[in-house]
Amino acid sequence: MTETDGLSWGFDPALAWMTLAILALLVLSAFFSGSETALTASSRAKLHSLAERGSLGARVALKLTEDSERLIGAILLGNNLVNILATSLATALLTRLFGDGGVAAATLVMTALVLIFAEVLPKTYAITNAEAAAERVARPVAFLVRVLSPVVSAVRLMVRGVLRLFGVRADASARILARDEIAGAIALHHFEGAVEKADRDRLLGALDLGDRTVEEVMTHRRNIFMIDAAEDPQTIIAQCLEAPYTRIPVWRDDPDNIVGVIHAKDLLREVYRLIREGGPDALARFDVMGVVMEPWFVPETTPLDDQMREFLRRHSHFALVVDEYGALRGLVTLEDILEEIVGEIADEHDMEAPGLAPDAEGAVVVEGSTTIRDLNRAMDWSLPDDEATTVAGLVMHEAQTIPAAGQVFSFHGYRFEILERQRNRLTRIRVKKL
Repeated sequence: MTETDGLSWGFDPALAWMTLAILALLVLSAFFSGSETALTASSRAKLHSLAERGSLGARVALKLTEDSERLIGAILLGNNLVNILATSLATALLTRLFGDGGVAAATLVMTALVLIFAEVLPKTYAITNAEAAAERVARPVAFLVRVLSPVVSAVRLMVRGVLRLFGVRADASARILARDEIAGAIALHHFEGAVEKADRDRLLGALDLGDRTVEEVMTHRRNIFMIDAAEDPQTIIAQCLEAPYTRIPVWRDDPDNIVGVIHAKDLLREVYRLIREGGPDALARFDVMGVVMEPWFVPETTPLDDQMREFLRRHSHFALVVDEYGALRGLVTLEDILEEIVGEIADEHDMEAPGLAPDAEGAVVVEGSTTIRDLNRAMDWSLPDDEATTVAGLVMHEAQTIPAAGQVFSFHGYRFEILERQRNRLTRIRVKKL
């Protein structure tokens, strides 16, 4: 070995071992970085599917991600240990080779090596093959978590204590609700163009059933077609045949006193029986109360998913909605709930409402009874529906009064112009996004 100007050159076993140790530590750093990315970026749904197929690595990965705080703590602890040790060895090595300039050289060299080979490269691979990488690293990482568990627990307590001093409470059990996670993923993929608007609306509509109530989708009582049981048989039969509905409520003495629901098929069977037995004149003996079904009343606060399950359980598609005092509020059908998922369902007997067509200024004219949800879906808007169900209800809630025709309001980034008002109802409103 020769020495020239303070620099040492030639083979030195100690330097060789230090170089090998630095390379080994960089490999460990790459492992920790890639493992962190793989286990945090992998889809728990995909891991669950792989675990169901018998993948032990996927099962271990799922178990690890249940306590993400402990997992990240162990990986960061291991990663920092090897990075600091590698940097220290590199500083000692290059100081022996270059003297005092070795500190600066070690900083530059280790920054480049760690950044490229221990951070960017493994994380890029892990994020593009998250589930596969998570399967491979899960078992060694699980061993690391067990070994470092006492230290990680102590660090966790210290961190929470410091955060508590600043009024921040860290709850390790707090998780994003599965519904919110799915809804967020759907919205993101729609924004990126991978999910069509119609598909997004159907998926989000199904997720929202638990948060919406019967009151929000029911047909209001003023729009219900009902039959008076006191009418003569000919009038009742004619009204049933002319109505575009299959099931019709029947009232007696007072429209609030619903005594039954008549089904079109039951009506036709009874009419056919009477004509077959006594001819057309026998229709005078028709008794509507002999063919009606018992009415089914449900509270207006019933969640839609609960109501749909009840419809399916009872093999019924029709229910009358009442408030907390038992007063009739409206009616709801299975079709009303399904329309919250798939959109408007029309058949050959439905009276179709005209669609929403924006004018040259991008504004639309809607009935006051139009639901905010329907308007949002049709126009891809984001009007809030927390305080009101209909457009008229939203305007009155924000205005804190019943506006007169011609008044204009602006709130939530939209402009509302009252076009028509009938008594205390806003019947036509022009809405424009500002």
